[in-house]
Amino acid sequence: MDPTIAILILCIVFVGLIILRFPISLALAGSSLLTLLYLKVPLATVGQTMIQGMNSYSLLTIPFFILAGQIMSEGQMALRLINLAQVLVGGIRGGLAMVNCVACMFFGNISGSAIADVSSIGSVMIPMMKKKGYDTDYAVGVTVSAAIQGVVVPPSHNLVLYSLAAGGGISIASLFLAGIVPGLILCVSLMITSYFIAIKRGYTKSEAVPMRDIPKIVRDGLLSLLTAVIILGGIFTGWFTATESGALACLYAFILTFLVYRDIPISRMWIILKRTFRTVAMVLFLIAASATFSYVLAFLKVPGMLTDWMLGITDSPIVILLIINVLLLLLGAPMDMAPLILIMTPILLPVVTALGMDPVHFGIIMMLNLGIGLLTPPVGTVLFVGSAIGNISISEGTKAMMPFFYVMCVVLMILTYIPGLVMWLPNLMK
Repeated sequence: MDPTIAILILCIVFVGLIILRFPISLALAGSSLLTLLYLKVPLATVGQTMIQGMNSYSLLTIPFFILAGQIMSEGQMALRLINLAQVLVGGIRGGLAMVNCVACMFFGNISGSAIADVSSIGSVMIPMMKKKGYDTDYAVGVTVSAAIQGVVVPPSHNLVLYSLAAGGGISIASLFLAGIVPGLILCVSLMITSYFIAIKRGYTKSEAVPMRDIPKIVRDGLLSLLTAVIILGGIFTGWFTATESGALACLYAFILTFLVYRDIPISRMWIILKRTFRTVAMVLFLIAASATFSYVLAFLKVPGMLTDWMLGITDSPIVILLIINVLLLLLGAPMDMAPLILIMTPILLPVVTALGMDPVHFGIIMMLNLGIGLLTPPVGTVLFVGSAIGNISISEGTKAMMPFFYVMCVVLMILTYIPGLVMWLPNLMK
């Protein structure tokens, strides 16, 4: 069978199913199945590959992280973190925007998800900023941009997906460590941007937090952040694995939300579990379908062909990394983050490793790159959620988000070409 025709079948069927609005997992499975039929590969291979793709102990990390984030999102955790951020940076001009950035970083340390960030923090911060005299479009632009920190700062479950897509040989602990400094750089960059926009628009300082309230706010905020400490501290010290830390985080989140603060009745736990199971089922089926897609790509030697093609264009790492970044930014507009991680990692990882780039470094670059894609239409799920909360049009939200988008692209380039910023902590802990 002609490999070129097989590659064309794979690509055309996949793109065609996406255009017809099939779910991405079905597009992956359907295009893989038809290509394997053309190649006359036994169809039992499809089932075996799908099961093998889900047969990983590390995968248990994802449902635990999702469940912990769902429990914390359901309660008043977002409000407590916002209050803590208000104590830290609220007194600066345009301080509520900076509070938004810091609160999203804090909540990202718990949820590991940009969607959870914008849903939880945005539902509190956007109305609060509007009430304090901030323009709605600005409130939405800050919130959706700051929410992207959730895909970079640990414990991002997208980093776990990347490790699995790379064959499981990349340490999750190293990826989590590598996300800390980039997350801080991204947060500071967004805060600086929001400060200058606040000056331009004439926003004032926020009201100072009363001194008598500060001890309670700090205590409640630190208790909430202890979830992230449990997850990251246990992994980094080697006391327990990422999966075990996720289980402990679920237990702690349950105790804090239902027993200590009693934010919601225990009956809500069933709803939280159903929502978690639904999300996990979609993720697992996506992983299974992408495992088959990756098998077909490897069978047709697509990663090697792409590596040879790119190195044939130029041997300059600077140019190739620029091409990869632009490619991922373009793909991030029409496609969601998780499938892109699972599809593009097996294709691009051989290219960057041939250039001498550390897989951990590339993982952080890919997360930030595809995270930015969550802001860009036509998919732009984070932008859509933020605009819906603020009750503004997508075009208004896009326009308000653009200054932050440009800054994030600059941060992406800095992290791409200065690997020490990403790899400093992982190398320090070796």
